[in-house]
Amino acid sequence: MDRLEAMSIVLLAVEKGSMTAAAKELNIPLPTVSRKISDLEAHLGTKLLQRSTRKLTLTDAGASYVEGVKRIMEQINEVERTASGEYNRPRGELVLTAPFLFGQKYILPIVTDFLGSFPEINVRLLLSDRNLHLYDDHVDMAVRLGALPDSSMIATRVGTMDTLVCASPELLASHGTAKHPRDLEKLPCVIFAGPATTTWTFREPRAKRDFTVDITARLSVTSAEAALQATLRNTGFCRLYRYHCADALRAGTLVQVLSDFDVDPIPVHLIHAARSQMPLKMRVFLDLAASQLRAALSNLKAG
Repeated sequence: MDRLEAMSIVLLAVEKGSMTAAAKELNIPLPTVSRKISDLEAHLGTKLLQRSTRKLTLTDAGASYVEGVKRIMEQINEVERTASGEYNRPRGELVLTAPFLFGQKYILPIVTDFLGSFPEINVRLLLSDRNLHLYDDHVDMAVRLGALPDSSMIATRVGTMDTLVCASPELLASHGTAKHPRDLEKLPCVIFAGPATTTWTFREPRAKRDFTVDITARLSVTSAEAALQATLRNTGFCRLYRYHCADALRAGTLVQVLSDFDVDPIPVHLIHAARSQMPLKMRVFLDLAASQLRAALSNLKAG
């Protein structure tokens, strides 16, 4: 039995959620995948996976085993990166992830400049408003907006991002402006799954205490871009990150309201997994991205 192969198959089956998906990914027959996992379980003398027609479930032993295998695979990858020269010159594939609009606006230009300077590096940029898992999704580095949970990840702070409430001049002319956040309870609002939810948090300027306002959405959407476009089309008030609407604010097609009640800005970080030695491709990208993002976020705040 090739234990390393069997370990890789178990990880892939867990990641994909089924042995069928793992077999398809590996382009090998399903019975082969099942047999290799069964052989590994027999070798270990314990059950790793509970099979069902719909999904795989890790046993307690399986959960512990998979976590250990992940660490082993990372060590193997690091040995291979050392052998291939990744620590001597920038080369190989770099996998990055960022929120969709943030990535388009700030990370993509950095990546294209980076690729122009380092011809031996290829980049996969995964833009998603869902936070991808660095280990499970095989990501080298991620942009995170907001407070970070305690973890083993290494974080480099590159700035802050504020949220704000805005509306179009036409909407303000027809409905009137909001003088206090409570006014939003009776005004049309647009919400999306991001900094905006059905409850918006504000800061009382005198008492310096946070309070919440329940928002009834005239329109609810699933992306910041859709929320921005709806707000531009006079649909309602919307809470957005500043980078979502900075261009519209400068152009005057949106107007910020309730700025006296804004909550504190949230931090912006670049994060990556802790490792004994960082590949040079990651080090040079981190240095470039951190410098450019600090400048861009500082200019955004000043603007």
